[in-house]
Amino acid sequence: MSDRADVIVIGGGIVGTSTAFFLRRRQRSVILLERGLTGQQASGVNFGGVRRQGRAMTQLAMANRALDTWRRSKELLGEDVEFLPSGHTRVCYHAHDAEYFHRYAVEARVHDLDLEVLEGAAMFRRFPFLGREVLAASISPLDGHANPRLAAPAFGRAAARLGARIVENTEIVRVENEAGGFRVESAAGNVYRAEQVLICAGAWANVLSTQFGEPVPLVARGPQMAVTEPVPYVFRSSMGVYTSIKEESVYFRQIPRGNIVLGGGPPGPADAATRRASVLPENTVQQIAQFRRLVPALAPLHVIRVWSGVESYLPDYEPVIGPSAKADGLFYAFGFSGSGFQIGPGVGETLAELMDTGSTPIPLESFSIGRFQCAAQSRGASATIEVSS
Repeated sequence: MSDRADVIVIGGGIVGTSTAFFLRRRQRSVILLERGLTGQQASGVNFGGVRRQGRAMTQLAMANRALDTWRRSKELLGEDVEFLPSGHTRVCYHAHDAEYFHRYAVEARVHDLDLEVLEGAAMFRRFPFLGREVLAASISPLDGHANPRLAAPAFGRAAARLGARIVENTEIVRVENEAGGFRVESAAGNVYRAEQVLICAGAWANVLSTQFGEPVPLVARGPQMAVTEPVPYVFRSSMGVYTSIKEESVYFRQIPRGNIVLGGGPPGPADAATRRASVLPENTVQQIAQFRRLVPALAPLHVIRVWSGVESYLPDYEPVIGPSAKADGLFYAFGFSGSGFQIGPGVGETLAELMDTGSTPIPLESFSIGRFQCAAQSRGASATIEVSS
């Protein structure tokens, strides 16, 4: 079996597997290398929200592209990833956040995201179960949710059926330039070669980008997830509280089996070295308190399981997506800061287009890895000025 391909993808989450899938649809040969199992880390442990609203305007083009893939996922992948286009609703408790809902809706409309904002009596007629502290709701009717445990593995299997080589349980320790492309070496000493490389290894990506002189201030954190006992299936739309007060944050979705999946609040500890993350009991208690505030009738529900995983965060909460600033043929996609699941297939399709044709109509400049090098240089220049004065 050949250890050479047109493209090597390092990382088997939703971005890596979808990129491999779309590259194969473009007839590019692909080897995907995953240190564990596809979808095992951030892509498999998150909330499963397929939401566009709430994203930065610069992300909406890829988010819209991703939604088209989610809608056609069963047809494209030959598997059901439990995507439900049941809508997504954000609510708030504070007047300034309600004002923001209206501003955001106007801006988002330019990017093909149509939102409906309701307040007061109109909101309670639509959502009579909401707690009376809620002031406004922003509704995105075409968004929804999917099963994160199913999605990335399904993209990986679909890519494999199209001819991609998926290599799991393979940790990559070194990526370097050589004549004609790149040499990629695993911890076991196996060597793979390609003309192009995509590093989308989540919380482990910085180790590899640093080898090309492109370090980033990436940190690992763990989502705080929980699921309740099943109750009758009545909540079609996923819902979350928009707030700048982390302790007030909670979001939930109900699956047709009746269980309610919960998340929110401050992220918990995670360790990229050990590949372990923890759910803090106090975070779960806080989540349940905020859940009861949001939907008082569900106060009697019991939590039956909690979980976490290793996610990667950047200081500006914006991902790195696009070409390396130092090496031709090298590309990155990581640091999605807890919001990569929905947009993942859109990023994968965009990168496949970019790597295949050399261009994409979707602007990627704001996601450049070079922004961190510029910031570091600016801090260095400022420090020099202070010393000299």
